[in-house]
Amino acid sequence: MAAACSNKIIDVFWHEGMLNHETRKGVFDSGTDPGFLDVLEKHPENSDRIKNMVSILQKGPISPYISWQHGRPAQVPELLSFHAPEYIDELVEADKQGGKMICAGTFLNPGSWDAALLAAGTTLSAMKHILDGHGKLAYALVRPPGHHAQPKQADGYCFLNNAGLAVQLALDSGCKKVTVIDIDVHYGNGTAEGFYRTDKVLTVSLHMNHGSWGPSHPQNGSVGELGEGEGFGYNLNIPLPNGTGDRGYGYAMKELVVPAVHKFEPDMIVFVVGQDSSAFDPNGRQCLTMDGYREIGRIVHSLANKHSGGKILIVQEGGYHITYSAYCLHAILEGVLDLPQPLLCDPIAYYPEDEAFAVKFVEATRKYHKEMVPFLKGT
Repeated sequence: MAAACSNKIIDVFWHEGMLNHETRKGVFDSGTDPGFLDVLEKHPENSDRIKNMVSILQKGPISPYISWQHGRPAQVPELLSFHAPEYIDELVEADKQGGKMICAGTFLNPGSWDAALLAAGTTLSAMKHILDGHGKLAYALVRPPGHHAQPKQADGYCFLNNAGLAVQLALDSGCKKVTVIDIDVHYGNGTAEGFYRTDKVLTVSLHMNHGSWGPSHPQNGSVGELGEGEGFGYNLNIPLPNGTGDRGYGYAMKELVVPAVHKFEPDMIVFVVGQDSSAFDPNGRQCLTMDGYREIGRIVHSLANKHSGGKILIVQEGGYHITYSAYCLHAILEGVLDLPQPLLCDPIAYYPEDEAFAVKFVEATRKYHKEMVPFLKGT
């Protein structure tokens, strides 16, 4: 196994201080007690989910392929490359005051701000590791998640946009074009908002068709949200029908994502992963299994080999089934490593799916892209 691993290593950046972000108990993610339930569940974005991800990488069959690296907290000036100063000031002040609910389901409690700084800094360290030539595959195993955090506001359990900060670091360090491929079950609206007006970043989000969920998330994630100004056509949303499943996701990747990335030709790929698109996640309805995640990872591996010299930064986002999220993460990394055979069997395996609706949607979206997106016309 050691010989097989010599050219296939993922540097995993992690810091246990991120476990100190507490997210309350209540009715799902509300943090409220209605007074008539004997058992209140943990907020879905809790430390147990990440503990299992850490342990499966330490003890699972993929462990020989993992090199562990230390995370570190971001410094406040680093955050200003993506976030507005007044927004960061708001978070700092909330932390000083003992915390508060920033928006629905998103609680800044004692310890949360330090964890958020660790998540941001750890992701920046993972990107710098790649940029400095120390490795080609790096995974930022971080929480709180970040892809809903917009330049000026929190959203969806997210305070700081970890992936967005890393993308900006890549651009500031000389990368000419960066592609973000986000497979979390929810639209990566914060990352999209941060790069909505530039043609230097192609943001692609495959998510369930959930629409806007209120003031903190005004974006719909629709196919028509294509970017603005110089960025028009460089934000590609793929709001897949609920229950799309492995085959539907594979079809969307091959028919929509792959051609767009080939045309864009990035020199860095940021792969934003959320296991909440799995078949058994309490926060999603997309029916992906380990096989589906593994295949998506292989496709991203192939794109990186062609365009970015094999360089991929993987950034953790959602994934709320305490057990299955860890298994699906294992499968994603197997795919990114392009291992010839699965290392781990699926303990839950098959979930009924019907890709017919997804195929119709993908075909309609491809036609729309050819008509509306300048850089994709003629593909």
